[in-house]
Amino acid sequence: METVLSGIRPTGNLHLGNYFGAVKSFLKMQNEYDCYFFIADWHSLTTHPHPDDIVKSTRTILAEYLACGLDPEKATLYVQSDVREVLELYLYLNMNAYLGELERTTSFKDKARKQPNNVNAGLLTYPTLMAADILMFRANKVPVGKDQEQNMEMARKFARRFNQIYGVDFFPEPESFSFGPEALKIPGLDGSGKMGKSEGNALYLVDDPKVIRKKVMRAVTDSGPTEPNSTKPEPIENLFTFLRIASSQETYDYFDEAYNNCTIRYGDLKKQLAEDIVALCAPIRERILEYSADVDFLERVAREGAERARERASKTVKEVRSIVGFQPQR
Repeated sequence: METVLSGIRPTGNLHLGNYFGAVKSFLKMQNEYDCYFFIADWHSLTTHPHPDDIVKSTRTILAEYLACGLDPEKATLYVQSDVREVLELYLYLNMNAYLGELERTTSFKDKARKQPNNVNAGLLTYPTLMAADILMFRANKVPVGKDQEQNMEMARKFARRFNQIYGVDFFPEPESFSFGPEALKIPGLDGSGKMGKSEGNALYLVDDPKVIRKKVMRAVTDSGPTEPNSTKPEPIENLFTFLRIASSQETYDYFDEAYNNCTIRYGDLKKQLAEDIVALCAPIRERILEYSADVDFLERVAREGAERARERASKTVKEVRSIVGFQPQR
């Protein structure tokens, strides 16, 4: 069975865009592949978060992924910092990574521009830590967005370079794995093309019904169509995208017909949409609150996941140490 690995950034609550993008794809993958999903808390150190934030964010994201349906019996769920072997592989890869190629990566240049007073070595070597995460489990496939494709090419380069330097065929070159048609692009409520945390246009899975209704009622619209069967502008098309994911086909068809014959009332559409989104999120929200309150359970899931991950990681590091020329760990 092929191995799939994906990192989960501990950057706050999941929104509908995350759910219909990566999360639903993960749910399918865990039934078809040998999956490793980890919470990338070491990566978060590039922005110097407070210790309390790291712990809280890790528990939050673990509770929410479990609530969405990730099953620790089907996939290995672990926290990055619990698998210390990654750091040793990170060191070996850094020894064969060159300053010029790291400085040219888009991720480094973007982050350096955004935080000019905190251009740390972790930002520079982000691609090698990402490669260590992947190569540790000799992953065949890695689900990534377009923004990470350059770093994936770096991981493949580091795998090839290690194999060439030491004359082995040890690390496979990981393949970027598209989320496929199951991953829907969910728009923002502000009329923009994509929902995101930083844009402030997101509906979170943990939002209570009052918050959801308030956000949906503020969604951007226009003055309405003046010609029958006219093309929907982006903000309106975005609302109909929400109808597709949250409402029944009958509801979608009703408002689509109303738009096409110029009788649509956006207030009615928003009220119906808000109730449908509340109904969609309610069972997930309930599970999120239950998991979040059970810290012992979250700790057990993380501990058991780390044990399984370290069992495989220790074998990789043992072989790498031998290939590089070091004695087995004493």
